[in-house]
Amino acid sequence: MTERIVVVGAALTDGERLLAARRSAPADLAGRWELPGGKVEPGETADAALVRELREELGVEAEPGERVPGEWPLRPPYTLHVWTARLRPGSAAPAPLQDHDALRWLTPDEIWAVDWLDQDVPAVRAALAHLGLAAGPVRGG
Repeated sequence: MTERIVVVGAALTDGERLLAARRSAPADLAGRWELPGGKVEPGETADAALVRELREELGVEAEPGERVPGEWPLRPPYTLHVWTARLRPGSAAPAPLQDHDALRWLTPDEIWAVDWLDQDVPAVRAALAHLGLAAGPVRGG
């Protein structure tokens, strides 16, 4: 049996805005949007992985918050856990440095205006509920 690998996703917020990142790789995911993050390395805690991944992918210093209840299956053996996060005071603005070609701060009314990866849709819904943000109507997602 293959061991499960946890991927941490960041529900990175600025007030009521949520950051979405558009994938540039791999090819089958390119052009779709996700919560930024990545794999938890052996011996690493989930919150430490979140901080590291946001530094590597977006060039920011972030402060992890709470884990959003739930987990969402990705391609085996990966499973997605989402954490709330915010930028640390004095952090640089997020930039798409690795695996992404665009970033967008989405207001609650804009959340479903981007083409989220299928596996991120339920995680985004759960993160919004956990954060107490009411999103606009789902558009094709």
